[in-house]
Amino acid sequence: MEVSEQPLLEVAGLRTHFSSENGIVKAVDGVDFTIERGGILGMVGESGSGKSVTGLSILGLLGSRNAKIAGGRIVFQGEDLLAKSPREMRAVRGRRISMIFQNAMTALDPFFRVGDQLVELIRLHQGVGKREARAKALEALELVRIPEAGRRLSSYPHQLSGGQRQRVMIALALACGPDLLIADEPTTALDATVQKQIIELLLDVNRELGTAIMMITHDFGVVAKMCRTVAVMYAGRIVEYGEVGTVLDAPQHPYTVGLMRSVPRLRAPATYGPHEMGRSERRLYQIEGAPPLRLTDARGCAFAPRCPEAVGVCSTDEPPRISFDGGHSALCHQRVPEQDEAEVRRVSA
Repeated sequence: MEVSEQPLLEVAGLRTHFSSENGIVKAVDGVDFTIERGGILGMVGESGSGKSVTGLSILGLLGSRNAKIAGGRIVFQGEDLLAKSPREMRAVRGRRISMIFQNAMTALDPFFRVGDQLVELIRLHQGVGKREARAKALEALELVRIPEAGRRLSSYPHQLSGGQRQRVMIALALACGPDLLIADEPTTALDATVQKQIIELLLDVNRELGTAIMMITHDFGVVAKMCRTVAVMYAGRIVEYGEVGTVLDAPQHPYTVGLMRSVPRLRAPATYGPHEMGRSERRLYQIEGAPPLRLTDARGCAFAPRCPEAVGVCSTDEPPRISFDGGHSALCHQRVPEQDEAEVRRVSA
């Protein structure tokens, strides 16, 4: 019998906690997902839902004495990253897994030229000489289609436009040929045209190089354009998971429905009057409130205080994970048929 290929990345039961004055904050609370080789996973949710912390946990870059991974497994190419030493993880970061950070202006060192930053990274991970590293740095800038790439090697970050800085960040992430790219809000603060270019660039990288991508975003529009699988995060948990087409066509969690309703939609051009160009069809929908800090003593569904469908059990009991066809699942009391609720709770316990 043929054995199915192991996923590139498998995250199981990941829990990342932060110590605070109010107690232990469960920033990531039992997260499970996989990324196939060459796949694209979208991780979507509001700010504070745990998306970025999940990405940083994978790379071991939490960067705070108050933070710790409290449990779970992160298996990458068959190796448990949580069992690796700090030195071993330094060999993984940049070489096998890379990350594009949110703000390109602050992520790039303002005191060093773009070429110097690329050369340093390449020499660190590939052990090549300065001349070869510079040639590879030029190739990386050409890969991300920066105009006049040779001249831009000598530029400082402040001399580049926002879109060019983001392309430099992508070049840094791809310079050593990683198998997995974690992209943390790579289109934030860019205008619509540049956003489209960055998305197309990442899709080309995926197609041409086979690089798997974990796309962290708050924008369902980005997920629809480039991802194959989507994980909807809220208060440290994945509340809905499945193939993008399935989730977009038939969202099962009220939070997913709310996020999708929040995406602006324009009227058809033929209906515009002379002063109506760009006006939305109706007032933009918003989910009232904000994601909570999930403390260790929290009870019930974290979304219950904001949920239009919440009933009494939502505030008192942990929601079960309900599976639908095709690997689609949702973490919700309201999707459990009444006659099956007792059985689902028993299985989920």
